[in-house]
Amino acid sequence: MSTLQIPKGTLVIVADGGSARVFTNVGDGRTLQLKQEEELEVKDISAEGVSGQGPSGSVPKDMSISQLNEATFAKQLAQQLNDHALKHRYEHLILIADPTTLGHIRPQLHKEVQSRMLKEIAKDYTNSTLDDIQRALAA
Repeated sequence: MSTLQIPKGTLVIVADGGSARVFTNVGDGRTLQLKQEEELEVKDISAEGVSGQGPSGSVPKDMSISQLNEATFAKQLAQQLNDHALKHRYEHLILIADPTTLGHIRPQLHKEVQSRMLKEIAKDYTNSTLDDIQRALAA
């Protein structure tokens, strides 16, 4: 079993439908050492008075506000990853998200983001400790 080499400076996003923790690998490339940079949270779009508007312009009839917020957050996260890739703000990316969120994000990622993707993990680690996240990446 070969372990993935995670280069220094790799961006690691740990997300679910409502928040994302953003880490950078500050290790030397042989050892993984994540440093948390920021935390992003979903903006409740129902509070903005934009009723009837979803990520693509309208709310599907069978979608709840929380599902709409999750899809909108996934879209916002994907747009930020796209923007930062196109501006060369990161060279490598690892995306860890629950399967539903990953399913919302994946089709919205620009080919530039996809080319920088080292690994995807379809599991929810947003409330996990830093050690647990690093162990998941080392597996």
